[in-house]
Amino acid sequence: MQTTTLYDQDFYAWTQRQIELLQARQWEQVDIANLIEEIESLGRQERQELCNRLGVLLGHLLKWHYQPEAQTKSWAATIREQRERIQEHLAENPSLKPYLPEAINKSYRYGLNLVDKETPLNPNQLPQSCPFSEAEIFEEPVNWQP
Repeated sequence: MQTTTLYDQDFYAWTQRQIELLQARQWEQVDIANLIEEIESLGRQERQELCNRLGVLLGHLLKWHYQPEAQTKSWAATIREQRERIQEHLAENPSLKPYLPEAINKSYRYGLNLVDKETPLNPNQLPQSCPFSEAEIFEEPVNWQP
């Protein structure tokens, strides 16, 4: 017979109970197995957040470079915003910096998918690995001119 726990019934209540137990140093009552699982999940979420933002940034950089005639103020704003948010994310999570090259490679396919979805470009005719250096990804000026 499977026992339903507070973790299964009401996740928020479970988190609050774990906080109380930890603050009271009642180690023997802490739900260690689920706590470990949740902490691992938080780490994966931070990496995924980086990859998601990089995918949007790389997709817009691809659109910007391979469709110069279609450049818009919105694309430029998205590029600036993603750059800023990625830099903030890395500042808040400096241990992700060594993961950045891998994240760029992983996220590039997300960028190709974005290009496929939002443009007439054929992603199979674009570079199949990221053509941008880190400096180009984060520092190259993007100025929109109407």
